[in-house]
Amino acid sequence: MTAFIWVLAGYLFGSIPAGYLIVQILLGRDIRTMGSGNIGATNVSRFVGKRWGVVVALFDMAKGGLVVLAARLAGVQDPWILALSGFAGVCGHNFPLWLRFKGGKGVATSFGVVFFWNPIPAAAGGIVWYLVMRLSGYVSVGSMVSLATVPVWFLLVGGSSAYVWTSVAMALLAVVRHRSNIINLIRGEEGRTGS
Repeated sequence: MTAFIWVLAGYLFGSIPAGYLIVQILLGRDIRTMGSGNIGATNVSRFVGKRWGVVVALFDMAKGGLVVLAARLAGVQDPWILALSGFAGVCGHNFPLWLRFKGGKGVATSFGVVFFWNPIPAAAGGIVWYLVMRLSGYVSVGSMVSLATVPVWFLLVGGSSAYVWTSVAMALLAVVRHRSNIINLIRGEEGRTGS
């Protein structure tokens, strides 16, 4: 029962669509009908500015990780409960109840969750994201590659198998959620940073 409660809390809190709400408040428009149609920070920053994009990114990171932190503070020590509640937060962001299950791609939320599991793999993955994004010029490539390295960082720091396998699942989910970006990359139509 404890596991179910924390997984449900992770999903519901992860479902809070910060990007959608901010654009709705500021512009009175549905971010899902604008740009890439994504509710995440990258698309939000295109229409309401980088400052609001940063706000969305920070909130999306926090909403996944804070449930993990709350579970720990409540005395939960089972890595699988912490792993699944975090993964539920990512699923909540990607498939939010409040937006008929049409949400974002879960990258910021995934890194927020990873940070509250262990900040070292989160920091290493963040560095990879920045380097790949800068070298390739594509946020989408940086996102997918960086999340794919997270399980490796967990193995290197001796993390629980719960975190290793759940981070693998998050990386695979991110690739699935970036399928339109992958198609655009193949076609040479993917937008570069700053364009």
